[in-house]
Amino acid sequence: MAGLRAAPSTSEPIVYIDHSRIRGGSLDELKAGVRRLVDLIDAQEPRLLVYGFHIDEVAMRMTVVAVHPDSASLELHLDIGGEEFRKLAHLLTLTAIECYGRPSERALDQLRRKAEMLGDDGTVISVGRFAGFTHFGGDS
Repeated sequence: MAGLRAAPSTSEPIVYIDHSRIRGGSLDELKAGVRRLVDLIDAQEPRLLVYGFHIDEVAMRMTVVAVHPDSASLELHLDIGGEEFRKLAHLLTLTAIECYGRPSERALDQLRRKAEMLGDDGTVISVGRFAGFTHFGGDS
């Protein structure tokens, strides 16, 4: 019957955004490290929906955007990527992590630890969704 949709999923997607300053003289090394990280994550995290690194070479800033189908995917990502994140620590300073959705307490703790490891003040902002909807594939 036209116009009917499946019941909404009980899991909520997580949109993760982080911002970093790139340290002077480290751009090429950072780019190589990011490529390694992306290859690792692509091979080991098939549920991750979006994973993008955006580098502003003029301002020497990097923004990472990831969309996870749920908090479990974010937790897995932080487990798998942890060692690779550490390898990039000397190349950048994380200035903020923004997390939109409802991450688990474990995921929030992982994000705080990541911010402390890579950042200058460990800022993590987490905001739950007030209203909206999610379409992951399927009929629209």
